[in-house]
Amino acid sequence: MSSTAGKMVTSRSELELDHPNIEDYLPSGSSINEPRGKLRLRDLLDISPTLTEAAGAIVDDSFTRCFKSNPPEPWNWNIYLFPLWCCGVVVRYCILFPLRCITLAFGWFIFLSTFIPVHSLLKGQDRLRKKIERVLVEMICSFFVASWTGVVRYHGPRPSIRPKQVYVANHTSMIDFIVLEQMTAFAVIMQKHPGWVGLLQSTILESVGCIWFNRSEAKDREIVARKLRNHVQGTDNNPLLIFPEGTCVNNNYTVMFKKGAFELDCTVCPIAIKYNKIFVDAFWNSRKQSFTMHLLQLMTSWAVVCEVWYLEPQTIRLGETAIEFAERVRDMISHRAGLKKVPWDGYLKYSRPSSKHSERKQQSFAESILARLEVK
Repeated sequence: MSSTAGKMVTSRSELELDHPNIEDYLPSGSSINEPRGKLRLRDLLDISPTLTEAAGAIVDDSFTRCFKSNPPEPWNWNIYLFPLWCCGVVVRYCILFPLRCITLAFGWFIFLSTFIPVHSLLKGQDRLRKKIERVLVEMICSFFVASWTGVVRYHGPRPSIRPKQVYVANHTSMIDFIVLEQMTAFAVIMQKHPGWVGLLQSTILESVGCIWFNRSEAKDREIVARKLRNHVQGTDNNPLLIFPEGTCVNNNYTVMFKKGAFELDCTVCPIAIKYNKIFVDAFWNSRKQSFTMHLLQLMTSWAVVCEVWYLEPQTIRLGETAIEFAERVRDMISHRAGLKKVPWDGYLKYSRPSSKHSERKQQSFAESILARLEVK
């Protein structure tokens, strides 16, 4: 596959994200008491398109662009294409979706009818039980990928069970784990989820050594760090998989990598994941959509197309800090998957500033612009 085949073709909707609406950043009239008779910034922007564009560039928020879904360009815009689009909807929802549900249900039947007896009856034979459970987890993940008509191409050597190594990958959705797990039974570190996903985490996935944490619990960090160090030292433990961004990003960007995975004194194996948006956008916006609805969206699409690259293992260099090591690995993943690097901490997604803080920033920005204009 050529190096240019995986690159994203920029659509008009993505370009619009690069030019935010300046009105969203201007203070409202009710929030700031402006002196009468003075020229307001809003008035200047109304009469000067150039100034509007320049101000928009100043306040461009590249952070929020990392977590925005980019809707596809509509193609059913005329009388010739609309009937074809209607036929496609009928095929996806009335033919493909029921078949995919049957496929997934069949997979769960085989999995549970085998996993429950193995997990219960082979407790005294840990080595055999773990081997069978690995195969079963890989199998059920394959059924999940089949339920999306997943077209996944893997490049590079398949991961193997070795001590003192950790795999790190960019993060777009929880399906990243499923896509990687169908090839290798990874032990993943992941946020604890409620509902049926949490039930799977606490029962099935813990059998392959997965580690869960609660982002709101400060004590969990120390516990998780200790579990990570113990896991990578084991000779028979499943390969450890970490998503160092700490949150789902829209597969156009990579945010800062947390340094925890790079402080374990072990080999780091980068994995680059790139989804093709030709049929569906695989990004999971957890603030707007539950994971159940996200799966339904994938199951009612035509297909999920994905490329996975297992990159060359890396070790920390002499004199290199953990943060520098993390950035070097992020460079490799971003370059291979064609993603843009941004200098943001993904955890800011969960700790937005208050409205009063934003209002003060808006007022300060408006006053600084007006002061410069008055000086001139």
